[in-house]
Amino acid sequence: VQLQASGGGLVQAGGSLRLSCAASGRFDWLNRMGWYRQAPGKQRELVATISRVGAADYVDSVRGRFIISRDTAKKTVSLQMDSLKPEDTAVYYCNVESATIKASRPVFATAWGQGTQVTVSS
Repeated sequence: VQLQASGGGLVQAGGSLRLSCAASGRFDWLNRMGWYRQAPGKQRELVATISRVGAADYVDSVRGRFIISRDTAKKTVSLQMDSLKPEDTAVYYCNVESATIKASRPVFATAWGQGTQVTVSS
């Protein structure tokens, strides 16, 4: 699975950005899709996930400000980020678990996007 992320950029505090990530390659379906971020000098952290049936979960620091969504037909996952804060500044990575049927059994794999920079100025 290959992932192509887009939508990062520079925005002032209080502004909005929308990240998108498109999956391509050979797989039969996509399971959990999510977004992680890594700020300078910090570990990568999970920001939001969405299950195959659309159940979403968020890290406390973004809950109520970010919305994750997916389009099964287009094989995309998006992250709408509103009320951005300087502490949201990081490189954002999409992450996807795919499933491929091999010998009548699903084989699962995880892929990462290339990362997209989000910078929020104060």
